[in-house]
Parts: sequence; C-alpha cells; structure tokens
Amino acid sequence: MHKTAAMRPWAAYLMVGLGALLMLAPFYVMFVFATHSREDIFKLPPPLFFGGDLMLNIEILTSRVPFWRNLGWSLYVALASTALTLLFCSMAGYAFALFEFRYKKALFGLVMATMLLPSFMNMIPTFMIMDLLGWIDQPRALYLPGAASAFGIFLMRQFVATSVPRDLVEAARLDGAGEFSIYLRIVLPLLRPALGTLGLITFIASWNNFIGPLIVMRSPEMYTLPLALRSLQSPVDTEWGALMAGSAIATVPLLLLFALTSRQLIAGLTAGAVK
Repeated sequence: MHKTAAMRPWAAYLMVGLGALLMLAPFYVMFVFATHSREDIFKLPPPLFFGGDLMLNIEILTSRVPFWRNLGWSLYVALASTALTLLFCSMAGYAFALFEFRYKKALFGLVMATMLLPSFMNMIPTFMIMDLLGWIDQPRALYLPGAASAFGIFLMRQFVATSVPRDLVEAARLDGAGEFSIYLRIVLPLLRPALGTLGLITFIASWNNFIGPLIVMRSPEMYTLPLALRSLQSPVDTEWGALMAGSAIATVPLLLLFALTSRQLIAGLTAGAVK
C-alpha cells in the first residue's frame, strides 16, 4: 500500500510530462523546419535538429509577401480589438450586473443567444454590412464588429456580480459620484483579473483570426498574418521553409504572452468559483 501511494505522484508527473511533450512537439518541428530549406524538409528521415537556412527562408518570405507590414497590421488589429472589447464588455457587464432596468433579463438572454449561432452564418451579413459602410480592405472592419462579444459580456457580468460589492457602489452613489466615475474608480480596479483574462483571450483570437480577413481584405498589403501565410501556399512551389519561418515568427509573440500571463489567465477564469 505504501509503495502504491508513493508511486502515484510519479505516475501523475509522468503523464503530465508525456502530455506536455505531445503538445510541444508540433512547435519544435515548426521551429526546426524554419531553419531548413524545402529540399531538406522532404528528405527521409526529416531533419530533427536546427539548420542554417533561417535567414534564407526569411528572405524568401519577405520577397513573396509584405510580411513585416502584415505583422504590423496583425499587431494593430489585435491591440485595437482587445482595447475595445475590454471597454465595451466591462461597461455592459457592469450594467447587467448592478443596474436595474426594463427588459434586463430579456436583453441579457438575447446577448447569450447569439453565442448559439454558428460563426459561418455571420459571413455573408458581415461582408454586406462592411461593403455598405465602405470598410472593405480597411482594418476597422476586423476590430469594430466584434468589439462587444457575448462571451466577454457574460464573463464581465459574472465577475462584477461576484466581486464588486453592491453596497460599495450604492455608497459611492450616495456620496454623489456619477456612474462613469464609479465605473472608472471602483469597478475597473476590481475587474483586473477578469480584464486580464478577457484581454488575453481576445488578443489571441484576433491574432489567429483567418476567416475575418479572408472576408473583408483584398490587397496583400492589408493582409493580417494568417492570411498572408496562407497566400504562400500553392499546389506546386510552396516554400515550406519560408512558410515555417513565418509561422514561427507569428507564434513567438503568443508564446511569450502566454508564458507571462498564464497565471493571470487561470486566476481570472477561476475567480468567483470559490467565495
């Protein structure tokens, strides 16, 4: 019995370690292939260690697509989408949690119902609206339509309801504070864990968004990274080394962001679960 109990932690560590290796293997292969030419990648057996063709692959990459411009657009769209989502969702969550108004439950139910709609159903209406507004091939068409996501509103509403004392808000109102002042000075500081979580999720989703740019972007100079990397693929002459190099460069910011904020993400997702 004692030996079995002593072996259980090691068995758990082994399973976690194997799972981590399986998850990290595709990233390792991508970074390795980014340093090899297309000919080396298709050799048998394929290379498993780093090579010396990284700079050549980057030259091929930048000669085929305006990669650094695409990288800048991706960063701009992701930051703008994150900032607007945090603003609108936190305000909506505060209103749904602590305000009382007519049809409050019906409106919140309507917002939640939009999460049931498959994303492909929005493709044609999105294109028609963006075309009507003249926003085709404009970055604003990527970050404005989804600035108030149903998931973000739900997350903020639940966090405000469990973490912002109603008595504190009422006391501020009795002292003469305006609603916007209460939102800025009281609610926002208490929402930091949830804001960090929603910001991280929104940034990653925007950075990896492929369908949105595919619908509204037309010129290669306005592509975001997922669309630019997809344009490198062809049935006959895909430079896989260059494609892997671009994918590796696009992945590095996400890996660093997640490594720096993983604890914040877990804390925000579990906040309010135990009171």
